[in-house]
Amino acid sequence: MTDGTYMPPKVWTWDAENGGAFAKINRPVAGPTHEKALPVGKHPLQLYSLATPNGVKVTIMLEELLAQGVDGAEYDAHLIRISDGDQFGSGFVEVNPNSKIPALVDRSVTPAIRIFESGSILLYLAEKFGAFLPSDNAMRTECLSWLFWQMGSAPMLGGGFGHFYAYAPEKFEYPINRYTMEVKRQLDVLDRQLASHQYISGDDYTIADMAIWPWYGALVTNQAYQAAEFLEAHTYKNVIRWTEQIAQRPAVQRGRMVNRTWGEPEEQLPERHDATDFETKTQAKVDAAKGDHT
Repeated sequence: MTDGTYMPPKVWTWDAENGGAFAKINRPVAGPTHEKALPVGKHPLQLYSLATPNGVKVTIMLEELLAQGVDGAEYDAHLIRISDGDQFGSGFVEVNPNSKIPALVDRSVTPAIRIFESGSILLYLAEKFGAFLPSDNAMRTECLSWLFWQMGSAPMLGGGFGHFYAYAPEKFEYPINRYTMEVKRQLDVLDRQLASHQYISGDDYTIADMAIWPWYGALVTNQAYQAAEFLEAHTYKNVIRWTEQIAQRPAVQRGRMVNRTWGEPEEQLPERHDATDFETKTQAKVDAAKGDHT
């Protein structure tokens, strides 16, 4: 088209090279691309993940359960490198046919149960251990409403705003404006709710907070897409207050380290198989040990 606009063809054809930052791993079909069994550790729960916002939701939940003394919540966290296509291995696809992290296998029961989709994992763990989900029907419903709000809203933030603002091979005004408007609306929804509530669904910290914080907390503190100034994130004062409050929780600080392979080395714990790993197996400790042997 001479005016630069795009006219869709009658039938779409996949161009494997036209996908921006994730062109090499995105594809229009499901199923495995290669045979690869998943590792299995010693604990009841086996997590296969990466420290993206969706992955962090689950590791925060598991660390919060352990902080409460729930022994059954002990877990192995195996690293899934999505940029390398690990999520398309046959073993991972058996656990999550949608090939997205995180995926969890509960081996404390027979037969083992697979759980995929981060919101489903949070709800499963909350019900299994009776924690971070109110028992009162009205309060439970409010909590789940916010959990599903996050599941429905985050694609607009990540696949919409994040993609076109940060990852797309070219910048286009229309999609950036479209998704910026929606993300700012979402931030205003949260800000209004948090103006009269300590946590997302009320006075108690719940799986709704664990679901929303990794996405929107990272956004307003400029850790996602480097867009805080663009979005005027500082104006959402209640979201900022809530973000900082949750960030101070020790279990949250541990949870965001698990399966992380970027950032400061002392904040990276690529795999987690024991509680002591936070002290002995961060990337900083691994690098230091290598230095001692050179």
